[in-house]
Amino acid sequence: MFEDIFGVQAFDEDAEFMPIIPIDEDDAENQKDTYPDTLPILALKNTVLFPGIVIPITIGRERSIKAINKAYNDSRIIAVLSQRDDDVEEPGANDLYPIGTLARIVKLLRMPDGTITAILQGRRRFELEALVQDTPHMEGRVKTLEYESPKNPLEFEAMIASINDMAQQIIELSPNIPSEARVMLKNINNNSFLLNFIASNLNTKVQVKQQILEMNKLSEKANLILTKMDGELQVLRLKDQIENKVRGDLEKQQRDYFLNQQLKTIQDELGQNPQTQEIGELKERAKDKKWAKAIQERFEKQLEKLQRINPQVAEYSVQLNYLELLLDLPWEEYTEDNFNLKKVKKVLDKDHFGLEKVKDRILEHLAVLKLKGDMKAPILCLVGPPGVGKTSLGKSVARALNREFVRMSLGGLHDESEIRGHRKTYIGAMPGRIIQGLKKVGSSNPVFILDEIDKVGKNFRGDPSSALLEVLDPEQNSTFHDNYLDIEYDLSKVFFIATANNLNTIQPALRDRMEIIHISGYSTEEKVEIAKKHLIPKQREAHGLKATHVKPSTKAITSIIEQYTRESGVRSLDRQIAALMRRVAKNVAMEEAYEVSIKPEHLKDILGPTRYSKEQYQKPNVPGVAIGLAWTRVGGDILFIETSLSKGSGKLTLTGNLGNVMKESASTALSYIKANAEKLGIEKERFAEYDIHIHVPEGAIPKDGPSAGVTMLSALTSAFKGQSIRPHLAMTGEITLRGKVLPVGGIKEKILAAKRAGLKDVLLCKENEKHVAEITESYIKGLNFHYVDKMSEVLDLALN
Repeated sequence: MFEDIFGVQAFDEDAEFMPIIPIDEDDAENQKDTYPDTLPILALKNTVLFPGIVIPITIGRERSIKAINKAYNDSRIIAVLSQRDDDVEEPGANDLYPIGTLARIVKLLRMPDGTITAILQGRRRFELEALVQDTPHMEGRVKTLEYESPKNPLEFEAMIASINDMAQQIIELSPNIPSEARVMLKNINNNSFLLNFIASNLNTKVQVKQQILEMNKLSEKANLILTKMDGELQVLRLKDQIENKVRGDLEKQQRDYFLNQQLKTIQDELGQNPQTQEIGELKERAKDKKWAKAIQERFEKQLEKLQRINPQVAEYSVQLNYLELLLDLPWEEYTEDNFNLKKVKKVLDKDHFGLEKVKDRILEHLAVLKLKGDMKAPILCLVGPPGVGKTSLGKSVARALNREFVRMSLGGLHDESEIRGHRKTYIGAMPGRIIQGLKKVGSSNPVFILDEIDKVGKNFRGDPSSALLEVLDPEQNSTFHDNYLDIEYDLSKVFFIATANNLNTIQPALRDRMEIIHISGYSTEEKVEIAKKHLIPKQREAHGLKATHVKPSTKAITSIIEQYTRESGVRSLDRQIAALMRRVAKNVAMEEAYEVSIKPEHLKDILGPTRYSKEQYQKPNVPGVAIGLAWTRVGGDILFIETSLSKGSGKLTLTGNLGNVMKESASTALSYIKANAEKLGIEKERFAEYDIHIHVPEGAIPKDGPSAGVTMLSALTSAFKGQSIRPHLAMTGEITLRGKVLPVGGIKEKILAAKRAGLKDVLLCKENEKHVAEITESYIKGLNFHYVDKMSEVLDLALN
């Protein structure tokens, strides 16, 4: 702030020179100087002269030299005005600010280059009334200005004190300001001069200084100066903080460098250099590795690069981590498979009830491997509802084959680098999770579960499902490329097992690379066996109970399955059994009396009221209501189709959160009924006289698909004829306008849902008969199947 005063260039000693110091304005007033009305005018660039301030000015413009000479020869008083625009070389009245400072010419120094240096002392503020002469120099008529005293002297004195304090702080924070500035400030006793002195040295624009000069009220001038000083002080404080932080960081770096150099010297003297030890350990580990020549060459090249890097550089740790990964990976290291196929089958049967297709496929693979000695591992995809044991099956397969087990959850994965890794040039780079999994288990032929492959995300970071194409392609995965590893790795011996709930969300190219095995939901009989063999022993052990503490009966287990759960898998069943065990554990711990043998009548007290009932499916329905079978991601389910007629114009309304395909099925069914009304015994006039409303309950759940076609046909025909549909009948099948019934999928899940609901008859397309034959006969005992080809056969069975 005060650099201008103390940074003035010194003149040669031969020249006559007066020391440059500020002069108190009141001293000039006390001299009772009188000033001519007309004075020469000096235009200043880039500065504003304040009363009481002495500044040296170098004058080079011809008019300005003539003006300064005229004033010096006459009264030594000159009118100084600042220019509005510094680029104007020959300013006129409009180019100058109207208010300036009368100055006394203290000294003129003529320079060899023809310029003049004048030392000016500001005396009084003035206002230019008129420019009376423009050449050979400017002259103008001037009127001196006086300051207005502050109305609140106490407030003004407080502002002056604040300005003084702030000036002291600025001097302290500015390294270029000498300590003499403080002495000068203490010796200024006049408030108006203090304001002019501070304003003259503010680090601000000429326009702001001119604004301060033009202010007549001292209190306003003090307020504006205080504001500008506060801004300058904040900048200086911030600058000081930054400089201190940078200085501290540099000092720490220098200190660390010197200490590290000293430590390195000491370690070299003692023969304890950690870099040498680390490189030696890497070389020792590399001797035991059985890897290909290309990998060995890569390792040696990277090791040489590590030896050239300074250990203090960040790249050293990146390079060291990469070399350790090369050593940690199980290059051509395999566990020995268990070829005792009977023992493998026994392990699989012990761990999982059912799932025969999966078990047979694994045994087939082992049989070929045993005979041939070498074979690419299969890539299986287990598709089925939640809770049927897809993920746990992977662990069982690994145990049966005597292989290591790796599980990788793909649910919500949206970054391609999770599969392929990051390039090691990035900070925090790491290999993909495939390579990390192999490193963790230390084997190149583990059982690798890719869980929830149907829930892989996709966004701007990449498409992980596309990255999986290389992993799951038997023709490509022998040369899998990880971005971090940056060298090919053989995944062909890895036994990949993917799991999914829904095939539709898997990319077609990825789906084509996998062998799809559908796992259906469990029947009640299967669930009873699973509960007895697996769930009850597991929960009993988890709750610290013995076999003598609790013995659920088969009827009790069946009641839990039918009245407290409704699922294809066994997760809810597992939770209900856990609740049962908690009650028993509490009774045992508190030494209370209880029934060891759990029967159906005990369940209400332990698990609460029943949640599901078969009665709603077994009651006779009113005309217009039919029972359909649906497939969902969690297995089979029962679906009611409700139809009502009301007086109107034949409009069709569909409700229940139905998808487009299901809406089209309703339209197809109605068109068929209209076309065959006479055969069905329905008056054609009724279609124009009644509005039709089809509703599927549980409207919060989206529903779609063609399999409800026969159900909608039956419900509409029942409503128009006023005849109830045959009780205990469920149906599924797609319909066409030409009266054909087409096959649908998810038959096992749908049939098991009908069995759980206590229904007795199931109507299916003739072509679905082969799917029913695949279901174990004991699981569908008590169900009667009716196979049809034509829609007329559907109505004959449903309405008679």
